[in-house]
Formats: sequence, structure tokens, C-alpha cells
Amino acid sequence: MAVTVVIPTTLRLFTEHHSEVELEGSTVGEILKVLSEEYPETRKALFDENGQLRAFINVFVNDENIRDLNGFDSALKDGDEVILIPAIAGGSGTESVLGDRTGEKLTNEEINRYSRHLLLQEIGVKGQKRLKAAKVLIVGAGGLGTPLVQYLAAAGVGTLGIIDDDEVEESNLQRQVMHGTRDVGRPKVASAKDSVKQINPLVKVITYNTRLTAENAEEIISEYDVVADASDNYQTRYLVNDACVLLGKPDVFGAMYQFEGQAAVYYAKQGPCLRCMYPAPPPAGLVPSCAMGGVIGVLPGVVGTLQANEVIKLIVGGGKSLIGRVLSFDAWNLRWRELKIHKNDNCPICGKNRTITEIEDFDYEDFCGITQQKEEEQKVESIEPKELKRRIDAGEKVTIVDVREPHERAIAKFPEAIVIPIGQLDRRKKELDETVDTVFVCKEGKRSILAVNTLREAGYTGPAYNLRGGTNAWAEEVDKSFPKY
Repeated sequence: MAVTVVIPTTLRLFTEHHSEVELEGSTVGEILKVLSEEYPETRKALFDENGQLRAFINVFVNDENIRDLNGFDSALKDGDEVILIPAIAGGSGTESVLGDRTGEKLTNEEINRYSRHLLLQEIGVKGQKRLKAAKVLIVGAGGLGTPLVQYLAAAGVGTLGIIDDDEVEESNLQRQVMHGTRDVGRPKVASAKDSVKQINPLVKVITYNTRLTAENAEEIISEYDVVADASDNYQTRYLVNDACVLLGKPDVFGAMYQFEGQAAVYYAKQGPCLRCMYPAPPPAGLVPSCAMGGVIGVLPGVVGTLQANEVIKLIVGGGKSLIGRVLSFDAWNLRWRELKIHKNDNCPICGKNRTITEIEDFDYEDFCGITQQKEEEQKVESIEPKELKRRIDAGEKVTIVDVREPHERAIAKFPEAIVIPIGQLDRRKKELDETVDTVFVCKEGKRSILAVNTLREAGYTGPAYNLRGGTNAWAEEVDKSFPKY
């Protein structure tokens, strides 16, 4: 059986950057076995030490999750697609999440401003009054938060809450278009509030210049009708999901990486939650952030606008929402896929036998591998940029290994470095002299830690160091002419 296996961006590192591969097999299990034989590096990414599929990976045959078919025994036919959907950081028309609550009478100014909504039978005056009465919390004021803030403000959502503890950086401006050059260094929530004022001064904005935590999540989220998750890390995503489940709120989810995006509505009252889809996140460091892996500037606009659309539908009522469905978008190949998801009876927070009842008691850092990652980082010896520079200038023998990808090295080559991407380290470890100090270099000093640990697991015993802070720290502390990116 000729079957197409669709490889997500996060796993293409292990498949020589192929986005699709044609393989022969009659069941999903056979196909995954052939895949791991042809591309051995995929085995560790897809399966744990017991040979079980990792919890953060979902496998679909066309649009059906194999969990809802026959698992690895799910039969395949010619032309089928086997789609790997890792975590990236349904139904018919639904009633409004506001129930019977509607807003005050629209003023003449509002009738004029929202006239194009009022002309739509599906929204009309009643729907616009609901938008006016609604309170929406946007978690994150970055790439996904930008279109959410802008379009929900323009749509006339009465109250927007925006939570983010970050400041605007120059590298944000490539995609976070509600922030401008003059906003660099300002809190993102302050810039976002100014953007709303310019778009629609009738909207009330509540800002939280802090991080969403297990201590403040329920208190904040309880004040809102809908939560739009525009965060960029797994611990916040699971925290938002759990708080929404416990409080009975819909979680309008968006995620993106490089050229791929996902949108869904996780609403335990009417369908599955995030944990039904992804029982566990990927191991820390396996899926890079946009800061490490990059993202095409228009992608958050596409995904965030989809999220804004789902928020509006939930408030107004009607339409076919993304409850029970994940919409996957590949911007580079311009392909859309719709994948069905179902409620998991074994889900620890919305299943039949719940084990999570209080988010304050749940360790999200440990669950998302952050604690383990910190411990792993502590095990890896680091060298400061200035110390490496001193050793190079003194003519000391040291091997520098640049583990960045080729397109990153095209931005700037690191001096005196040999090139071995992380995906090749295991099979190329013999190229390294175990009697010489070896320093691993990446952009931020995170992948280089992964590189050292990968070599250790492969049996490498030589002295290995991580360049603390990576090339960005080198640019800050040693060579001001070296570009930061």
C-alpha cells in the first residue's frame, strides 16, 4: 500500500527536512516501523524507552485519530495520509456562551461603527449587543495576541483583558504588528492597550503586566466569558486549559511554529479539552520555541484571526465552532487539514475519573519537564563567552562545534567552529577528539545543552561544554559586530 506520511515541521529535523514521505505498509504500525527504519532519528522523537507512542504525538489516518480507530492496527489503503500531529505549544451551531445575557442598547455611534456586523443576519443587533456585553481574556500579547486584540477590539467586544509579562523587542516587530518601533522596551500590555484605544475607544481594556500562574489563574479567568490562549509555552497552555475546565470556560486555542499553525476550541462542557488531545507535552527542549526555530511573519496573523473568529462565534452563538476539531494550516505549502478529536474518558481533568481538581496543587513546571530541564542544564558545564574568547586568543587547543542549522549559519558564521547539526551528532561523534575540550554553540545556549546531553547518551566521554547564552551572548559580551537574531 502506497501511503503518504505527513511530517510536521518540528520533526523534519529527523527526516532530512522532508515534509512528506511515501512509504509502503498496510497498517499504521507498519508505516511507523518503516519510517523509523528509514529515518532512525525519528524513533526517539516518536516513541519512549518502552516503545510506546509518546503522549504528545497524535497520529491521524486522513482526518481520524488512530485512538478512535484500531490504534497501530488501523488498516491503510492506497492514497491514505498518515499525519503526525505533535503538540506545538465540533458540532453544529452552538448557543452563546453568554446564555441569555445581552448588552445594553446600541448607541447611534455604535450602530454606525458596527453596521457591517448588523447587516449580517447571523449577528445583527442581538449578536452585537452580546459582543458589547462580553468579556474576553487574551493570554499573551505577542504574535497570536496581536490579531486577537486588534480584531476583537474592532468587533466591539466590550471588555478585553490582556495578560503578558514581556516587553516589546525589536525582533517582535516582524509579526507583532500592533507594536511599533517606538514601543521597543515598553511592556507589551501597555502597547496593546494603546493599540485598542486607536482602534476602538469604546472598548474597556484591563491589563495584567504579570505572568499567568497557578496562584492567579482562577482568580483572573473567572472574571471572563471566553479565554483566548495566545501563549508561547506549554506550562501556560496546560494551565489555561485546566483553569478553563474547572471554571467551565471555553479555551480558544492557537499555536504556531515556523510555517505551521493550529487552531481549536477546547471546551469541556461540550467536547474535549487540551489534555484529551495531548495527555502530556513533549520533553522540554524537543520542540523549539519560535525564538529558536523562527516563524514566518504572516502565520500568527492567520492563526490569531482564526482564533478571533471562534471567539466571536462563541459570544454571538450559532455557526460551526472548532469544538471537537483541530484546524491545521501549512502556510508554506498552503494546505489546510481538519482533524476530528473526541473526549477522552481517561482524561485526568475532564474524564470520568478526574485526578486534577485544584490547579494550585499541580506542578506545571514538573509536568512540562521544566524542572528536569533545569536539572539537566545544571549537569552540563558551561563556559562564559569572554572565557572562550580568552582561550581562543591565547591559542589554547579547543574544539568549537556549531550545532545550528545551515540557514542560521548563513546569518553569521561563528569563528573557528566546525559544523555538526544536532540531528547528526550521534553518528558523527567519532569526528570529535575526546582528549580536547569541546564547546558547543547555538543561538541561545539551549540546543547546545541538548547537544551535550545527546553526546553523553551516545557514549561520548570527552570534556564537553555549553557556550552560556549562545551566539547572542557572544554578540553582547565579546563581538558587538556579530548580529543578534
